[in-house]
Amino acid sequence: MNKNMQHPAEQLAQIMRRIYDCRLTTTSGGNLSIKDENGDVWITPGAIDKGTLTKEDMVCIKPDGTFIGRHKPSSEYPFHLKIYETRKELKAVLHAHPSALVAFSIVRRIPDTTLMPQVYLKCGKAGMAPYAMTGSHELGDRIAEVFREGHQVVMLENHGVVVGAKSLQEAFGIFETMEYSARTQIHGETIGVPHGLGTEVLKQCRDSVEMGTFESGEYSAQEQSAREEVCSFAARAYRQGLITCVQGSFSRRVNERRFVITPLHSDRLYLHPEDLAAVEDGQREADRDLDWMTAVHQAIYQKHPQVRSVIICQPQYTMAFAVTDEPLDSRTIPESYIMMRDIPRIPGPAFLAEPEEIAQAFNKSTPVVMVENDCLIVTGESMLNAFDRLEVTEYSAMSIIMSKNLGKIVPIDEKGLEDIRKGFHLV
Repeated sequence: MNKNMQHPAEQLAQIMRRIYDCRLTTTSGGNLSIKDENGDVWITPGAIDKGTLTKEDMVCIKPDGTFIGRHKPSSEYPFHLKIYETRKELKAVLHAHPSALVAFSIVRRIPDTTLMPQVYLKCGKAGMAPYAMTGSHELGDRIAEVFREGHQVVMLENHGVVVGAKSLQEAFGIFETMEYSARTQIHGETIGVPHGLGTEVLKQCRDSVEMGTFESGEYSAQEQSAREEVCSFAARAYRQGLITCVQGSFSRRVNERRFVITPLHSDRLYLHPEDLAAVEDGQREADRDLDWMTAVHQAIYQKHPQVRSVIICQPQYTMAFAVTDEPLDSRTIPESYIMMRDIPRIPGPAFLAEPEEIAQAFNKSTPVVMVENDCLIVTGESMLNAFDRLEVTEYSAMSIIMSKNLGKIVPIDEKGLEDIRKGFHLV
């Protein structure tokens, strides 16, 4: 479903409930708005439970400043109007108080969006607006002044974040990406020193791949099953907090020549089988946009016939290791070593390497690879196997980061590892 075709009030209700359900704001925190083509601004109400909002709760602010609705608009509506006045191309504004971005706002630091190319492509460089009283016209002026500089993300001193975009769905994707990146930076600073990518590298960033196309035909039962499985696990990964709504590529082999993969920029929570793209013999299904990592999926399938599924994403705890020089040690508990083995690090970002070079890093005893400042690549003999490895890797990274305040990690010794290798027949 195209969310932008829904009534603005319905879009506001759905996205606000989603922000609340994802624990990215509180019952009373945050506000959203959409500017309609006729000049009306639809906005969330003030002092109404964010977890139970419906479209009937939304307020319409007419161009003459009058309000229509059963409630009063958010007390912060002045800065929404000021942003729309300043940046005519913006049609949606999102403001919330997610924990990681608030952490940056209360120490008055701007998150580093250069840590991963996906974040920079999605969010650009964030700005910072000086503190002013919530709901005041002064706050609106200060936020608008930073938006005037061309930013889509504006941090607010001691307050939170504001995102402006051409649609509410796009604003939500930027917002979620910023929060997860901010968490990655915080986790990275817990274990080491995060390092961003240079300007010259970022100028080369791209998020799409050029391929020849073929027209869609009828899908076999085998392919339909593969498509349903990819959609199910992508949504599951989102609900588990392993990916954001617009980040993470999931693929499943159909046969020796063909695989199906998630499309570029589509909401991972609401994918349908027909949304996926088939790739066969180096060509993609027509009318599907694919991210650059599609070429990596393809190279892995071509080189490793035993691989049936590939997941490439940026889980927040794991990526703390990818943006620092700290190793991700799999010798913590038996499950971690069995599922992850020793994870090699490839110099990143991935778009600077040839896909075939990345595929070379995998073998039967190396199912997981980390690309510095870029992503985690997980392979499996099935979609479930790959997803299990992804979860175990992220939980292991989380445990290591949590242990930093408890003491020094004591890894499983070599004899213990050898017992595991023999007991589980690991090559």
